[in-house]
Amino acid sequence: MQLHEITFTEATPIDGYGPGFFRIAGQIIEGAACVAAEGAGPWGGFQDTGPLLALRGEVDVIFIGTGAEIAHIPAPLRAALEEAGMGVEIMSSPAACRTYNVLLSEGRRVAAAILPV
Repeated sequence: MQLHEITFTEATPIDGYGPGFFRIAGQIIEGAACVAAEGAGPWGGFQDTGPLLALRGEVDVIFIGTGAEIAHIPAPLRAALEEAGMGVEIMSSPAACRTYNVLLSEGRRVAAAILPV
């Protein structure tokens, strides 16, 4: 098997994560984070819809990372994102980070809202 290094030219990759933090494009974000190709910042969790709805028209799908384990998200959050025209995929935060990076490297219009592990 041949492995290829992924290059992110004008995008914001998730470099890594650990207990209570994410490293995104070389910057450490403590706690939950919201990341898209244009940049990243802190996220207030399931009740904080502002940063996610601000991505309307810029992303086609948003990955919601629910921490170390997959869990349900509040129905109003899902409804608000779907009403804004964004697809919503729920997964554990490690899976959301990996999926986001792969699709970002393909030039897809994706974002991730991730809770720390």
